[in-house]
Amino acid sequence: MSSTFNPEPTDAACIAAIRTLAADVVGKANSGHPGAPMGMAPVSHVLFTRFFKANPKNSKWFNRDRFVLSNGHACALQYIMLHLLGYRLSMDDLKAFRQLDSLTPGHPEANHTDGIEVTTGPLGQGFANGVGLAIAQSHLGAVYNRENFDLINNYTYVFTGDGCLMEGVASEAASMAGHLQLGNLIVIYDDNHISIDGDTAVAFTENVEQRFLAYGWQVLRVDDGDNDLAAIHDAIAHARAEKSKPTIICLRTTIGYGSKQQGTHGVHGSPLKADDIQMLKSKFGFPADQTFYVPKETYDAYRAVALRGAQLEASWTSLLARYAKSYPNEHAELTRRIAGELPVGWEKSLPVYKPVDPAQASRKLSEIALTAITPALPDLMGGSADLTGSNLTRVKGSVDFQPPSTGLGNYKGTYIRYGVREHAMGAIANGLSAYGGIIPYVGTFLNFVSYAAGAVRLSALSKHQVIWVATHDSIGLGEDGPTHQPIETAVHLRSIPNLDFWRPADGNETSAAYLVALKSKETPSVISLSRQNLPNLEGSSIDRAARGGYVLYDVEGEDLTLVSTGSEVAIALEAAHKLKAEGVKARIVSLPCWSVFDKQDREYRLSVLRSGAPILSLEALSTVGWQKYSHEQYGLSGWGASGPYQKVYEKFGITGTNIAAVSKKVIAFYKQQGRVVSPLVKAL
Repeated sequence: MSSTFNPEPTDAACIAAIRTLAADVVGKANSGHPGAPMGMAPVSHVLFTRFFKANPKNSKWFNRDRFVLSNGHACALQYIMLHLLGYRLSMDDLKAFRQLDSLTPGHPEANHTDGIEVTTGPLGQGFANGVGLAIAQSHLGAVYNRENFDLINNYTYVFTGDGCLMEGVASEAASMAGHLQLGNLIVIYDDNHISIDGDTAVAFTENVEQRFLAYGWQVLRVDDGDNDLAAIHDAIAHARAEKSKPTIICLRTTIGYGSKQQGTHGVHGSPLKADDIQMLKSKFGFPADQTFYVPKETYDAYRAVALRGAQLEASWTSLLARYAKSYPNEHAELTRRIAGELPVGWEKSLPVYKPVDPAQASRKLSEIALTAITPALPDLMGGSADLTGSNLTRVKGSVDFQPPSTGLGNYKGTYIRYGVREHAMGAIANGLSAYGGIIPYVGTFLNFVSYAAGAVRLSALSKHQVIWVATHDSIGLGEDGPTHQPIETAVHLRSIPNLDFWRPADGNETSAAYLVALKSKETPSVISLSRQNLPNLEGSSIDRAARGGYVLYDVEGEDLTLVSTGSEVAIALEAAHKLKAEGVKARIVSLPCWSVFDKQDREYRLSVLRSGAPILSLEALSTVGWQKYSHEQYGLSGWGASGPYQKVYEKFGITGTNIAAVSKKVIAFYKQQGRVVSPLVKAL
């Protein structure tokens, strides 16, 4: 088959400019990874000049192609391409690579640098993000495209390396992408046989091509990724033509191509020496004594690419305007979703509860909330890691997101069967959020959110609005025992910046968790839910719980305040009633979300956790972190136990009777200490 590649006179100079800039960028910082950018310069040039659809002057154009650098340590390459294409990244920004407060940090960061779609660096995450981006396009295209209105049809391109393919999260995501037949996903594998430890022969000798064939991918190979531009071009063209499978292009490259250390791990994570950089420039016909040199014809070539992108967006905008006339309702909904706005009045559909309503597990209350709000929020795209019947995440009447050929659903479907792939699920959800127009929620047991910790962390860092429905959230799950009972998980999640960890105590608090989570456009949330039934509490309300903490039961002149979350709030109330019978006054504070409570004004926080009496926290989890909100803490200092949940609670003393006894000890101790000041009163 003859090649469709049309060479341009500027190709060689453009590729040389990318390679020498990579050496200069990393060299000036004296930190970074020059090797992969130098090796991937040809494929970057071919992809962005011949195929990539984007407008650098509007990096948020909705139908742009998405690019993910999964091997994020090679970010000098991405920054160079963004600069050449005319994004808001200057030569001075390149010179500030890896410097404090620069736009060119050590790994790509979404919402920081213009043109970066997702934050990468932790290997394999970007690969899975790419699967999420591809799912988002497939779904939104199926929902909104009409005959003669192919509005949403972009591709997702992912650069990946050996390290990414070693990571389990990439394997999970690749397996899922093959099952979902994502023909809009094209992965280019930088097969340079080098990792930090040296040649991949020491640890990574599997047959990657056979592995991806087994996943159901189209596998293409380019043997000379250093020079054969026609083969690179034709492989990408072939990948784009395959509509029923994702494609991986195995691109054999030489890391650090052109340098004295090419092909070795010496160019993986260290800058080139000055004489090597000079030799490199001479080899490519560039002035050896000039740094950050870019020929005029290179800028001109990329300026033409940017102009083409602007024209593509203008054509798309015109198409969207015509779409509005033919499909006004769909247009209104699509543009609202693109803008990231929620439908007016959606929150009115949230369930409201009274104390007389029957006790239910908060996982069931979550299902009721999702069932109520889903008709008003087409933006929601849910799923579970093979625990749908336990997490209760699938709203009745939902259609599964599946390839139509399977007969199991279609791409309009809003429920994703993630299989037992928690880590990929979290990273894919990040991609769904990054695409725009979709609010993903995902389900598993709280304990197994730990499997996805890397993805959850990047949700928070990247400001992705991902909602975790995390059920079976304590020793209250009972018989499954300590392997499944999360003790330390909440501590970890609460400590992550820009993540809201909710542990609601009843129906109103569950609705409040969804209210705040759905309004928090730049913050992921974990909603921690019980397996066992919880009563609806006197004094709870959506508005009060939405502040993160509030006084559930108040008395004047209290001897003690009990502060708790989730399933233990009712136990704290039981203890308070027992104390009241003995003439002891106890207030009850429910604190379903620490981070949201922390954002309230100081006066409010001090009115909830006030001075004057000791504060005792109660939670059937680790007590770590409660010192900020209480003087004394009661919880678990070790692992849980297997048995009926009531017996497990009794074993650890988390009963109304025992907490009442513990409370009296606390009261007696602090009466000897004099005035008790709120733990919130601090110097810093």
